[in-house]
Amino acid sequence: MQKILIIEDDQSIAKELKELLDTSGYESIILEEVSNVLEKILHTDANLILLDINLPEMNGELLLKEFRKHSNLPVIMVTSRNSETDEVLSMSYGADDYITKPYNPTILLLRIANLLKRASEKGENYKYKDLTISPEKGLLSNGTSEILLTKNEMIIFSYLLLHPNRIVTRDELMTTLWNNNEYINDNALTVNISRLRAKLKEIGHEEAIETRKNQGYILL
Repeated sequence: MQKILIIEDDQSIAKELKELLDTSGYESIILEEVSNVLEKILHTDANLILLDINLPEMNGELLLKEFRKHSNLPVIMVTSRNSETDEVLSMSYGADDYITKPYNPTILLLRIANLLKRASEKGENYKYKDLTISPEKGLLSNGTSEILLTKNEMIIFSYLLLHPNRIVTRDELMTTLWNNNEYINDNALTVNISRLRAKLKEIGHEEAIETRKNQGYILL
């Protein structure tokens, strides 16, 4: 389930957005406290952010500009202003899309779905708890430490990450590796899982992958 972070100081609008997203198959979270927003969103495990331009302590466009120095996470600006200047500024500061209030729910959902699909196709970074996963670089980072994964380890971890809350079978993992032109037998898969667990432990996530006997693995 894709997770969306809502940053909106109008609580009635925030709750309306949350209800729309929750009933549309997303997991949504409202950022209740809008102080120190930058620090909080830099550590979010969300897949996309809905960001209001008008925030009490910081202009949303300037917040986005600072955020873009650290993250490529998809961001849709949500505003009550209907100005071309605001739209141009938002896009120049790094917004992926822009929608005005009152928004059309269907259009907003389509834009969210398109952005998430595009991010997935571009191979952009993933989030897992406090970790940023960069498939192209083969890196796991928690902001202070980095761990380099092999190609097979990254394929396995990415597949588990993209299939949360369910058991992934060994056959699925081997098929995924085969489809990526990586030949691997049953014993080699066991070795790769073991090495991946050791690296996750090294970066603070010892219990990330759980074995389900005679079934497969699940990412906790």
